[in-house]
Amino acid sequence: MRIGLIGAGRIGAFHAASLSRHREVGSLVITDADRQRATGLADRLGATAAPGVDEVFTWGVDAVVITAATSAHAELIGRAARAGLPVFCEKPIALDLAGTLAALAEVDAAGTALQLGFQRRFDAGYTAAREAVRGGRLGRLHTVRAITSDPAPPPPEYVPLSGGLYRDCLVHDFDILRWVTGHEVTEVYAAGSDAGPAVFREWGDVDTAAAVLTLDDGTLATATATRCNGAGYDVRMELAGELDQIAVGLDDRTPIASTEPMGPPAADKPWTGFLERFAPAYEAELAAFVDVVLGERPNPCDGREALQALRIAEACELSRRERRLVRLAEIPGMGG
Repeated sequence: MRIGLIGAGRIGAFHAASLSRHREVGSLVITDADRQRATGLADRLGATAAPGVDEVFTWGVDAVVITAATSAHAELIGRAARAGLPVFCEKPIALDLAGTLAALAEVDAAGTALQLGFQRRFDAGYTAAREAVRGGRLGRLHTVRAITSDPAPPPPEYVPLSGGLYRDCLVHDFDILRWVTGHEVTEVYAAGSDAGPAVFREWGDVDTAAAVLTLDDGTLATATATRCNGAGYDVRMELAGELDQIAVGLDDRTPIASTEPMGPPAADKPWTGFLERFAPAYEAELAAFVDVVLGERPNPCDGREALQALRIAEACELSRRERRLVRLAEIPGMGG
């Protein structure tokens, strides 16, 4: 199998290395807006560097992996669809609903596969939580708490391109909430704070956010995120039911300290970031994509799944801005 990879930055380099080790991937064609970066990565992996995107689509690849800048995702997805190529794309499809819906329409028209990079679906902890919930271990689920905390803000130049904390960060929590519970969000109430670094205020974003979400079976969920968690990278989910309670992401590297005399000690080596914390999950999602291309498994996270997570993020942003409860029915979807 010959795979084209567009975007040789941090996550692109990680995915390229994963693919280069896969037994079914015979060769990689790598391109990037920075040609030197693409050439350097290709040289390290024994891959082929392409001078541009056009060559990726004309050099006979069997599938495309998109890890380019977010602003290019929708156009590249559309181009892959028109070329009849299955595509893996890091989230998001686009930073707005219009761009997302347009790209999905192209994929639907072409009948090709689009897998989105929501890597938490491949994490062992979240997978076990899903099995516990779906298998009835917790009984009736009544409360879910989701947390995503970055250890430090992103570079200032990233903030205006990110789409905001709900679309860029909490969208992972919204996706995994649906995936673990098997239920849809029906309404949200969200708030945010821009009391941290000034760059967030300058661009109308927030550095810390919280949302209360109601699921279609009455379960209540909270989702919180911050860019300023100095203790380390912290991603967790707690699920409480009438019979039991479980937690994802609670281990000896979780950056939280107990104040109880007999509580567990603080982590010696807290997680530093998403690539370290979710490395096995990133590997697994690319392996799954190869299986999708080979026709050996169904798509584990198609574009419509990404659309649903984005709709929740859009509802939260609207709620924060207008300081009111927002029903998901207010947010357009496919055919709406």
